[in-house]
Amino acid sequence: MKSIAVFNNKGGVGKTTLTFHLASALADLGKKTLLVDLDPQSNLTLFGYSVEELEKLWDEEDEFVEDYAEALKNAAPGKLKKILGSTRSMHFLMKPAEDGVDEPLQLPPPRSLAKNLDLIPGRLSIHMFENKVASRWADTYQSDPLAIRTITNIRRVIEAYAQRNKYEVVVIDTSPALGILNKVVISTADSFLIPCAPDMFSLYGIRNIGRSLSIWLKDFSLLQKIVGERRAKGLPTEAVRFLGFTIYNARKRSDAANGWKLAKAHYNYAKQIPKTVRDFIPSEALKGLQKGDVSGPIGGVSIMHSHSTIPAMAQKYRVPIWQVPDLPQLSSEDRSSVSPNRDQYIDTKAAYRDFAEDVLGRLGDL
Repeated sequence: MKSIAVFNNKGGVGKTTLTFHLASALADLGKKTLLVDLDPQSNLTLFGYSVEELEKLWDEEDEFVEDYAEALKNAAPGKLKKILGSTRSMHFLMKPAEDGVDEPLQLPPPRSLAKNLDLIPGRLSIHMFENKVASRWADTYQSDPLAIRTITNIRRVIEAYAQRNKYEVVVIDTSPALGILNKVVISTADSFLIPCAPDMFSLYGIRNIGRSLSIWLKDFSLLQKIVGERRAKGLPTEAVRFLGFTIYNARKRSDAANGWKLAKAHYNYAKQIPKTVRDFIPSEALKGLQKGDVSGPIGGVSIMHSHSTIPAMAQKYRVPIWQVPDLPQLSSEDRSSVSPNRDQYIDTKAAYRDFAEDVLGRLGDL
């Protein structure tokens, strides 16, 4: 199993849309893939659940998320078995470590989205777990077992699912924050990629990520040395690797003179991204990548240009863009807007396939 965190310090770059479609393309390529929603906004989860379904899932978990041990003690016979028999949120799965109690022997099933594609949904209450990580971080340097268990919990949950369900790739959606939750998520992942817009904000986002990552890598390296091999199980033994960047959702200018068909101002920013990556992303994270891997975006221009409003249609029907035109449940109103643009929808399949194949190649190099 290889895990990929999709991350940028800037919102509004299409991160969640990219995460879902990358995973869908990997699944179409025959790779058994798991999506994990660790963004507190839980937008990725809405690709797999209606609002009503998600409300029901969260309601079922509420008392366990408030106080796992108390809920377990007060649960009627068979209730926990019933709860664990259906998909649970990532926060629910991490709650035993957060509360310092034993984890259940049964691993709830993930949500099946399509052939080869499953999801572990998110939950807005994930800030509670983040607060616990922050309060226990200092204790990890005292080799405190519960503190170490807490900060390695995300990786352990993912590995447990990968081992049981034979996932080859796990794709993790993250928030745009540089707080301690993403410190743990990204540092314990195998790799990460950065979706970028061709603008000043993405350049500064890469700088911020690089500066933070330098600190995070030092912290985990020191922690590994302090706690010793016996207690370090679950801690990363190598630096997370940078897979590359994308330029995503950029407006196409067919009359542009440059090869990327971007407006001049956008192209000028886009061409600064490779140098910004080399200047700010730590060398340990770039290990194994050839120079050419950061000279341009992953997949070239395959997914560079804007899909306009069609991703909203994909989220509405909770399928990849390329499946929308052939959905039998399309409303007559939506069909009237989708049908004239059918080719635009269908062509995204080849684009994301090219992108996913490049991602797989880079994962293989690592």
